[in-house]
Amino acid sequence: MRRGRIVVLNGGSSSGKTALARTLQAEFGGTWLLVGVDLFLWTLPSRLFRDSTGFSVNDGVITRGEEVMRLYAAFQRATAALAESGVDVLIDDAMIGGGTDQALWKTALHDLDVCWLGVRCPAEGAEAREIARGDRIAGAARAQAESVHDGMRYDFEVDTAELDAGESARVVAEYLRDRWSDLGSATSDAPYSYPLTTAWTADGSIRPAPWERRPSPEHP
Repeated sequence: MRRGRIVVLNGGSSSGKTALARTLQAEFGGTWLLVGVDLFLWTLPSRLFRDSTGFSVNDGVITRGEEVMRLYAAFQRATAALAESGVDVLIDDAMIGGGTDQALWKTALHDLDVCWLGVRCPAEGAEAREIARGDRIAGAARAQAESVHDGMRYDFEVDTAELDAGESARVVAEYLRDRWSDLGSATSDAPYSYPLTTAWTADGSIRPAPWERRPSPEHP
């Protein structure tokens, strides 16, 4: 059985990595699962937010405690198990620890076939997106714009301030098709229609997961 391939997208808050990941998911042939930091956050009990063993937020800077790091390592191993079973995976993460987090992922992913993709956006551009969206942690875009890339080693990088999601996906897909010659194209031209949201709210608390929200008349 072929083991799955993995593309890790690392970028700060409001860098555009989720839009890029969803566009790639629609672009590729076959089935790619998208997992990442928001999925991880939505699995956690609420007590771990603003708790010394979990998460705390101060002026847009997120700090992680011992218990949440233990669970983060378990989440990484679970993601590796998906690829071990033959599933192709897109990982959407904001590596707060930069190269230290990459080392943790490398330990979990060990000898799997992994492409490391840096999703960059200058602080000013990311901050403007953050303000326009109004549903992100205030200050996180500026705090993470460079710090998540500290000590990282990438196979490929893209600047989403220069290219929109579609253009970014095109150049990334070209690179990946050179890397994996059997990487096909989607059979449908229909664009993705998933809501692009984040687990964090502007005040640093966690909003309900999409599957936990009550439908509105406009969005049943």
